Amino acid sequence: MAGGRRVLGRRFGWLWAAYAVSAYGTGFGFGAFPIVAVLVLHSGPAQVAALAAAGRLVGALVAVPLGPWVEFRRKRPVMVAMDLVRCGALLSVPAAYAFGRLGFAQLLAVAVVVAAADIAFKAASGAFLKALVPPEDLLVANGRFESTTWTATLVGPPLGGAAIGIFGPVTTIAADAASYLLSALGIRAVGGSEPPPARAATRLRAADLLDGWRHILGHPVLRPLFFNVVAVNALIMAPDPLLAVLLLGHLGFAPWQYGLAFAAPCVGGLAGSRLAHRLAARHGHRRVLLVSGVLRACWPIGLAFARPGVPGIVLIAVVQLGLVTCCGVFNPILATYRLTHTPPTLVSRTLSAWSVSTSTAIAAATVLWGLLATLTTPRTAIATAGILILTTPFLLPRREPAPEGHPAEPRPAALPG
Repeated sequence: MAGGRRVLGRRFGWLWAAYAVSAYGTGFGFGAFPIVAVLVLHSGPAQVAALAAAGRLVGALVAVPLGPWVEFRRKRPVMVAMDLVRCGALLSVPAAYAFGRLGFAQLLAVAVVVAAADIAFKAASGAFLKALVPPEDLLVANGRFESTTWTATLVGPPLGGAAIGIFGPVTTIAADAASYLLSALGIRAVGGSEPPPARAATRLRAADLLDGWRHILGHPVLRPLFFNVVAVNALIMAPDPLLAVLLLGHLGFAPWQYGLAFAAPCVGGLAGSRLAHRLAARHGHRRVLLVSGVLRACWPIGLAFARPGVPGIVLIAVVQLGLVTCCGVFNPILATYRLTHTPPTLVSRTLSAWSVSTSTAIAAATVLWGLLATLTTPRTAIATAGILILTTPFLLPRREPAPEGHPAEPRPAALPG
């Protein structure tokens, strides 16, 4: 121990630093592609929606064979390679812009490449983390990653918006690309040995593509968690473009008010992620996962009641604060549970299957909610998502079975200090 904090070692320190750099780069570049599409390419709403949905969907489909490919290779080189792929793809945007050659097709292609590389990176990093950190420290490690994500989300978008205003529309994309390069260098610095892959990197078998889904659907607790998380993420993300239309268009929010209403509540995500370990140690992983999973479904319906002016900003901020605080508790415990209950030989395929399913569901829901808003109103579509998300707690597991062949829940570690 040092200063009351659990020490996870130098190698984890480098991994965490690499994660932080890329997280801040992503936060800084938040919303950069739609901004470039609108300000540079003068794209309409349909094209912007297509960019968001198609990039995520096609990227997920491209990533389907990447899970098994990652599984049978050493994870750290894969993580470095995916960082460099994302860096190169993103750098092509400011390069094309500088020469006046940037087009919508290139933006879409870059979105696909980045989405696929994101999934492959997450599949490799989860397996690498499980091998790097003792089981009793997994929740601490995942909590630190989660808190870093929310901190980056809090400070990145406002700074990115200011940078775009001062230096131009592709500035944040260039900075995001540089963050992936620095992340790759940090992951290289982790050093040390790595367990050999599950088997030699031979030709993939057809069964390898489905093993991740088989494990998820065959596990009595991962299965309901999987359906819950996919549904919740889709119902939270699909109304996002409609919320922008409602607040910035119909209700007349200024862009800085819109950004503030969503950035400031991220302190709740930071607080929740720092509380997750203490809560799990005191009440148990299963109970905290269930309670936070239920509570996070109670907030989004409030977005449908937004009104103009300060009361509307306050309402949005309160709803977002409640939502992200619950997510900050839920997410690291979910990530820890998922790693703990997945055999080392299946981690990459399981994480890849989970990410592919989530991305596909978000893309499909985004299209459906766009159609619903066209047929009704954005507020009606947002309210519909909020009502549906209230049903998702019924998908959460109510008890903790201990089937043969699956590891038991890790014993909570002692609290620091």
